[in-house]
Amino acid sequence: MYECNRPMNNAKYTLHEVTSPALARDFLNLPKRIYKGNRNWVCPLDNDIEAVFDRSKNELFADGEAIRWVARDESGEVVGRIAAFYNRELASRSEQPTGGCGFFEALNDQALADMLFDAARMWLASRGMEAMDGPINFGPRDSWWGLLVEGYEFQPLYGNPYNPPYYKELFENYGFRNYFNQNTYLWRVNNDELNSLVLDRAKRVYSTPGYRFDHLHMDRLEEATEDFRVIYNRAWSLFTGVKPLDKEEAQRIMRTLKPIIDPEIIYFAYFNDEPIGFFVLVPDLNRIIGRFNGRLNLWNKLRLMWDLKVAHKCDRMFGMIFGIAPEFHGKGVESGIMRYMLEWYVQSGRCRYQTMEFAWIGDFNPVMNRMIETYVCASKHKMHTTYRYLFDRTKEFHRCPRMGVKRRKD
Repeated sequence: MYECNRPMNNAKYTLHEVTSPALARDFLNLPKRIYKGNRNWVCPLDNDIEAVFDRSKNELFADGEAIRWVARDESGEVVGRIAAFYNRELASRSEQPTGGCGFFEALNDQALADMLFDAARMWLASRGMEAMDGPINFGPRDSWWGLLVEGYEFQPLYGNPYNPPYYKELFENYGFRNYFNQNTYLWRVNNDELNSLVLDRAKRVYSTPGYRFDHLHMDRLEEATEDFRVIYNRAWSLFTGVKPLDKEEAQRIMRTLKPIIDPEIIYFAYFNDEPIGFFVLVPDLNRIIGRFNGRLNLWNKLRLMWDLKVAHKCDRMFGMIFGIAPEFHGKGVESGIMRYMLEWYVQSGRCRYQTMEFAWIGDFNPVMNRMIETYVCASKHKMHTTYRYLFDRTKEFHRCPRMGVKRRKD
């Protein structure tokens, strides 16, 4: 059994568990060196990363553990990092108990990467895990999830991973296999050709009695939060591994988003006044925070709010989540939401954004991919891959089942 209570060595590198503020700072600072001079990378906020490993802030610690390491070369310089983690409830939802590794960064050396992956694998195996997914987050899937494999030339969205192309080879050479892909789609606000297609495809739903579309009203935030929760639980309940939202969690999400909410870019669809769909967009903070170098102190918070709310320096919207109740799939509700956005917001002259990106559209959900491409008329822009590594190398590997298909017994 592997216990990480002492440095792990190979011929060139030494692995150290993050157990002090100095080592935590080394963990945070490594990417700033790896990506120095890369005009597309945006330095994540240190507080966002540290919150993942804070027991008082991350509820997954209630039934799980996490560990971090940094790797040093012979000169003592930090050249790699990785984290490993598991939550027993989430682990039990896979075909075999599955933990995760993430926040991987390393120089381009397979031996270094292998040492980092070995540490994560052995630690997880000692806790009863039989597989590990990576690179993933010890938290929600909408943050720090997946390895960028297409779209290196574009700036990442806030909370979305960015990495050099050689990371793909490091993961796959170790033995990780593609569990699923997450597509990111791009829609240009002023693309008249695409907008005409959206308007045309929305004709049917607009001519059908009972449908209604609206944006978020801040004076009815509590009502909108409940509508969001109802739609989310209907739209995502078919996917294995997704927990239904209760009222408290939905309210927590809304409280977290409230400081950056632009109510003019959050939309709902109703049928006979029952909520059936939503499209939640937020300003993409990566257009603003790059110059903060990871630090969100009081001064930078003021700069962020000024740039976001007063100077309106953010020109990109981030489609955080898109959901349609299953019984309304294929009826044009997606186009209806987009038409409402075009007519009420874009064509009114109020729109301050140039592009919109829809992240985290899994390939296990072909219906959603088809809806984004066909009804929203967006094009694939980037792709991230979530890998899985089975500890028993003789076991048959299965990719993630398609939406609504379950291999496990509940």
